[in-house]
Amino acid sequence: MNAPATKTRLLEPRPLYGIGTVARLTGLKSDTLRVWERRYGLGASYKSATGRRQYTQSDLDHLQLVAALVQEGVRIGEIAASDRKTLEIMLERQTDGNGSRAVPPKKARVVFVGPELCEWLDEHQGCISGVSALLARSPIESALKELILDEEADLLVVHSPSLTLQQIRGVEALVERLRVKRAIVLYQFANEQWLAELERSGHSALPYPIEPSRLAFEIGRSQIERETAAGIGNLSELIPAKPRVFSDEALRVAAQEKIVIDCECPRHLSELIRSLNEFESYSSACSVDNWKDAAVHASIYAYTCQARHLMEKALQSALEGRTLNAGVMPGPMRD
Repeated sequence: MNAPATKTRLLEPRPLYGIGTVARLTGLKSDTLRVWERRYGLGASYKSATGRRQYTQSDLDHLQLVAALVQEGVRIGEIAASDRKTLEIMLERQTDGNGSRAVPPKKARVVFVGPELCEWLDEHQGCISGVSALLARSPIESALKELILDEEADLLVVHSPSLTLQQIRGVEALVERLRVKRAIVLYQFANEQWLAELERSGHSALPYPIEPSRLAFEIGRSQIERETAAGIGNLSELIPAKPRVFSDEALRVAAQEKIVIDCECPRHLSELIRSLNEFESYSSACSVDNWKDAAVHASIYAYTCQARHLMEKALQSALEGRTLNAGVMPGPMRD
């Protein structure tokens, strides 16, 4: 496991966990992890400049499977060299008939392309804590020539300072090359024509720099879509999660609005939406802590997104009923 299974060039796996975090998330002691690394090669894929072990999401996922089998009574020496698929099959057999899904759901794979975007992610790693993130610190042109994936990814996030037809074609080619399901282009300059063209291609565009909560939302949606497709949890009844309508500033302004009947609805709704925003971010990050509860956390996150979206609709209705001289309704967040 010391070498990443994905054959890539210029791709940097993230996030990186320390040995203490991996010990907590696997239920293993740090000393056990060190022994397994020394005897069986089940260690961290990377080490820092000071020699500290740094585990990728793939490392963590693999160790969680191994730890689960060991807890079921399997000898570590019998499975140390096994790949993920073999471990999954063994774990399913070990826990067959107990009514629970023991195999941890595979994390959504998200590829980030762009040197400036990757530097931004270095400062906002919470956005990518719940997925298997791969960072390419190179522009689209270089990525097209050098990036290779031997397994399809769920989402591609590309930073394109100026969105032109040439850049759109580059994104489309990169999507095909990496076998990515969909793409999000973060832009600084673009006109309506190119934005419409990108949308016709089936991809999304968002202004850069992006709010960390918005990016976490988009990435979290990819994880929910993956788990729904895999049949994990009862997510089929959930409507697709919606992006946030109001910014924090718009909510603060809305809280001061008085509608026709002079009630406190805008204030109460604004406070409720802010609370749901915070819990939405919390529940999205929470799912990475315990893979056994991943389906539960995914459901909580999806239901929270729905509740927040419905409360935003309620706030919009309340603000539409204000008097003419109550001021201008605070605008929604713009993409």
